[in-house]
Amino acid sequence: MKKAPLYSSSRRSPPRQPASPPDGAPVPEDSRKPASPSPAAAASPAPSSTTSIHGKPRRMQRLRSVMARHERLLLVLGSALLTLTLMMAWTASRPLPRELKQEDIDAAVLHTMQEKVMPSAEARAFRAVHPSVVRIRQLGHVDGKEGDVVKGVGTGVVILDKGVILTNLHVVAGAERVQITFADGSVSEAGVMNVQPENDLAVLQAKTIPDDLVAATLRPSRDLAMGDHVIAVGFPFGIGPSVSAGIVSGLKREYRSPEGNKILSNLIQFDAAANPGNSGGPLVTMDGEVVGIVTAILNPGDQGVFIGIGFAVPIENAAAAVGMSPF
Repeated sequence: MKKAPLYSSSRRSPPRQPASPPDGAPVPEDSRKPASPSPAAAASPAPSSTTSIHGKPRRMQRLRSVMARHERLLLVLGSALLTLTLMMAWTASRPLPRELKQEDIDAAVLHTMQEKVMPSAEARAFRAVHPSVVRIRQLGHVDGKEGDVVKGVGTGVVILDKGVILTNLHVVAGAERVQITFADGSVSEAGVMNVQPENDLAVLQAKTIPDDLVAATLRPSRDLAMGDHVIAVGFPFGIGPSVSAGIVSGLKREYRSPEGNKILSNLIQFDAAANPGNSGGPLVTMDGEVVGIVTAILNPGDQGVFIGIGFAVPIENAAAAVGMSPF
């Protein structure tokens, strides 16, 4: 019978451990390497990058989800914030406005006056009163001629927009017919409403009036002073309307008619040119307000033309002639 080897046995001997090198002997390099990980350790998964003990990645996911749901609103808010930021930056970059000084204002006014020609005070006064000035013609029959002829020409001024006109009495005295021509060119017959011989005034009423008739602005003459600038508006010798400028050269004057049978008192003396045909026209301040009715001119000769002195009845006297206060 064949004997089995002495080392053959069902019990396996434990693996031999490498012997420790003696003290002072070099350690082999293989013995210094760390032991290979066990299969179980190798099979365990590495820590995932999507998990954290603090939960930060999960908060990021929730934030992305909120932003995705409100993407349009966030875009609008972002655009508004950007616009506001740009506006604030633009405002901050603008230079501060320079403080205006009196020298700057004077220079601007001077430049405007040099570049643009302004109308004179007389021109502005005429534009203000012109719509209220009318031409008056005295018409009548002359033997040997057919139809009515013009016997006299004068001026009047509208004092009430219903067609009430103030003029001199001598302009319409003895007239068979009175014809009015308004500033717009329309013509109307007129009748005499009232007269005031002591002030040489007459009040007329036009039978037809323009739709846009404008009454003149009246001003008391008590505020006048010698040297104040005035204009006289009328139809001298039937030409017009014409305007002449001058100053108030006297107050509370008296005038005796050439026939010597009439004395007018409390008159305004002026040196603006006036001639036959100006009678009954307005004497006007630089504000365009009527202070008197041109009545007479003084000429020691027989020419009957203006030589530098004219007279106007104060507008206050129109109150009694019209029967009401004009102010």
